[in-house]
Amino acid sequence: MGKGNMKIDARNFKGTRDYLPNEMILRNQMIEKIRRSFEVFGFVPLETPALEYLDVLTGKYGEEGDKLIYRLNYKGGSVAGMKYDLTVPLARVMTQHNDIVLPFKRYQIQPVWRADRPQVRQGRFREFYQCDADIVGVKSVLADTEIIALIHNILSQLEIGQFLIRINHRKILSGIRESLGLKEAMEIDLCRGIDKLDKIGIDGVKEELGRLGFTDPVMDNLFQLLSLEGSHTEVFKQLKDTLTKSETGLQGIDELKNIFESLEIMNIPMEALKIDLHLARGLDYYTGTIYESSSIDLPHIGSLTGGGRYDRLIGSFGSKDLPAVGTTIGLDRIATVLTQLGKMADKNSVTQILVTIFDETMIHQSMKIASSLRKHGFKTELYYEPVKLKKQFSYADKQKIPFVIVLGPDETAKGQVTLKDLTVGKQQQLDSGTLISYLEDRLSE
Repeated sequence: MGKGNMKIDARNFKGTRDYLPNEMILRNQMIEKIRRSFEVFGFVPLETPALEYLDVLTGKYGEEGDKLIYRLNYKGGSVAGMKYDLTVPLARVMTQHNDIVLPFKRYQIQPVWRADRPQVRQGRFREFYQCDADIVGVKSVLADTEIIALIHNILSQLEIGQFLIRINHRKILSGIRESLGLKEAMEIDLCRGIDKLDKIGIDGVKEELGRLGFTDPVMDNLFQLLSLEGSHTEVFKQLKDTLTKSETGLQGIDELKNIFESLEIMNIPMEALKIDLHLARGLDYYTGTIYESSSIDLPHIGSLTGGGRYDRLIGSFGSKDLPAVGTTIGLDRIATVLTQLGKMADKNSVTQILVTIFDETMIHQSMKIASSLRKHGFKTELYYEPVKLKKQFSYADKQKIPFVIVLGPDETAKGQVTLKDLTVGKQQQLDSGTLISYLEDRLSE
């Protein structure tokens, strides 16, 4: 067979996927709820390119993160990469556009790419959407509080069942490092190691930290400290008793205490929040509060949201430091939760009304009805061929279209249409003028 006639094996690039209509309907519903929550909290939209210069991306995520950046062999050299997240591009934007009014509250809903090992059951892909919200230019922990309240609002709106928002503070981890007598240079290794607990377990983390020079007694004390349990007030008290000599650690405790008190004032249920000292967030740019959330019913999926405060990232672009705090909402992870909970949309169509074609003589009348319905905002399909009505009804049934309109010579003579409600199996004749108001009432329910 000649080269031009070779058949191409139709396949997806590993770690990417197609979203068929029933999946896209769910995703679009999710995005709309997330967007609405962002705007209810006063965030404005932003988009950035898929491609960034490589030096913009590298050196911000840590050694492990840098390995996951997709580098592009552009004009013989690797000078560009696919964006790894939406936070670093935001930092670049803030540096380039110094006329942006502060505080700047932006949201962004776009795909990102990571050369990671895909795990479909856990909702981990190489190409996936992130939905970010960040507040730039505010030092006050009230901004941190707002972000956590936003996360709670979004997860509640998405109806994922019970969830838990786990919260920690990098300054508390700094205080723990100081209490263990470790040098500041070891803090990044400490945070990266703790961040891998879910993946490789305590023994794996101890082995990794051991190779980096952490002694067994230090690691034993570390995990004893990280295992403090109880209500947030009890954990704060235990931490204060332990980190008495660490000014940084005590500052972190006070900031978290302030955040919890503010969240309670904002009526965020305390049972949805937990101080988790094991939480470290492996990215190097975090400087303060850090948080992740997970499904209580499906813990194997991993974190559904993640984020924290990063007060020095924007300054890394050569501009002055701007305090910033934000979160990312993992659309694909949450869609995986909804799917595994059986909440996936069970239809392949968004159409509300199918207008049938009775026969060749009625095509124009059906076209006029469809056009009128669309002008009134109804999602309307016109069947394209005058085949048997049974076949047209079968199509509507398969697509789960709730209403079907039949317009034949008898209906035309009376100035009426036949409307069948497939959800209840009921049909009735309606005057053309009554049809619109009837559908408005039914479809607004």
